[in-house]
Amino acid sequence: MSEHQTDVLLVGGGIMSATLGTLLSRLDPALGITLVERLESVALESSDGWNNAGTGHAGYCELNYTPEQPDGSVAITRALGINAAFEVSLQLWASLVEQGALPVPSRFINATPHVSFVWGEADVAFLRKRHAKLVAHHLFAGMEYSEDASALQAWMPLVMQDRAAGQHVAATRATWGADVDFGALTRLMVEDLQRRTNFSLKLKQSVEQLKQLPDGRWRALLSGCETVTARFVFLGAGGGTLPLLQKSGIPESRAYGGFPVSGQWLVCNNPEVIKQHHAKVYGKAPLGAPPMSVPHLDTRVIGGQPAMLFGPYASFTTKFLKRGSFLDLIASVKPCNFKDMLAAGYDNMNLTRYLVGEAMQSHHERMAALRRYFPAAKDEEWTLANAGQRVQIIKNGKLEFGTEIVISRDGTLSALLGASPGASTSAQAMIDILERCFAANMQSAEWQSRMKMLVPSWGESLVENAEMLRKVRPRVLNVLGLG
Repeated sequence: MSEHQTDVLLVGGGIMSATLGTLLSRLDPALGITLVERLESVALESSDGWNNAGTGHAGYCELNYTPEQPDGSVAITRALGINAAFEVSLQLWASLVEQGALPVPSRFINATPHVSFVWGEADVAFLRKRHAKLVAHHLFAGMEYSEDASALQAWMPLVMQDRAAGQHVAATRATWGADVDFGALTRLMVEDLQRRTNFSLKLKQSVEQLKQLPDGRWRALLSGCETVTARFVFLGAGGGTLPLLQKSGIPESRAYGGFPVSGQWLVCNNPEVIKQHHAKVYGKAPLGAPPMSVPHLDTRVIGGQPAMLFGPYASFTTKFLKRGSFLDLIASVKPCNFKDMLAAGYDNMNLTRYLVGEAMQSHHERMAALRRYFPAAKDEEWTLANAGQRVQIIKNGKLEFGTEIVISRDGTLSALLGASPGASTSAQAMIDILERCFAANMQSAEWQSRMKMLVPSWGESLVENAEMLRKVRPRVLNVLGLG
């Protein structure tokens, strides 16, 4: 059995591990970093372009981030936080482009307007209020609103084509929105890491055991009969993170369970139709649907090729990963979380029934949902494709949507659980880990200087500091070609 010593062990070859590895390698080039991925390449699960929406989640178009309150007001706090976090990701990517670590931005990110679209008096009134509340904040200044059918025809021709005459419609648009190929971005970041002599990539290796040694280091036993010993471990394996966290045995892992949710897309196969749509058009989720099921008609660029997707259609499986096992859910049930898992399952029976019902839909039924956003869609021009697998968090018996960082008491192990907005906020999430697990280093003048070069707004709140946003956003939009 061979042994490998490293400073940092990253488990899971997705955007989170790639981002954390990139940050650490630039803050301290002397650090030894090892990335372990169980598949034959990185970015084949949640980060793959076909397994996520590719939306640079910034709160521009996602109506579930701005819920209407019982008193009729619109809450925008979550949208502001997500927007600011995405700005941090954009700053990091722009800096890496400027430093030559990433190639021409169109390889991984492309300007794509973000549009929210609704119809009917109640939803139009909601969108009007939402726009007024958001546009008053500097993060959303410049976002357009219209109820004029001719203007909306210009914004999204396919959505307005053959729409019922006299239907009351409205939309908002942020022209500087983005489509991100997170699979391409992950691979490009890992390729840059591989140019460093102290970085090691171990593919087709899974972590079978994870144990903390008396001196505080962690020893991981890999499937290839190799051990890796590290001072710090990050678990960023998407749906596979929860089982890995449970293997670590840290007390913090006992509070969590997982609820798997899968998805599917309708993919357009007519290039001429694809050319007519250039936007991410988000609507309102059906009643009872999970947040990840917000319907959207998306322009995509995946692997350099244009595409158009509609969905996602929610589904249910007991797998935690797209290329996982049907026993994943059962294996995640432990004595410490059994009651919480049972309580969450009982409380969410309606959600489970909804997911099973979605999985049983016919092509005709799925096309009927699509035609609410693209009335002229033809059955034969759309095919069904499986999207990625997500594991929503069960914590203390409650099902939660979103992401959560779990850190061991001594700060030597961290894990990222949950789903959307996930990849879009990867830079902020990984900086949060650095600030909590590498606190002493982050207080050094050297690390602070390097962080400022990577993320100029670091240490400032973009939600509160309008002047800082005015400094960083124009540069980012220009470097990444989003302006």
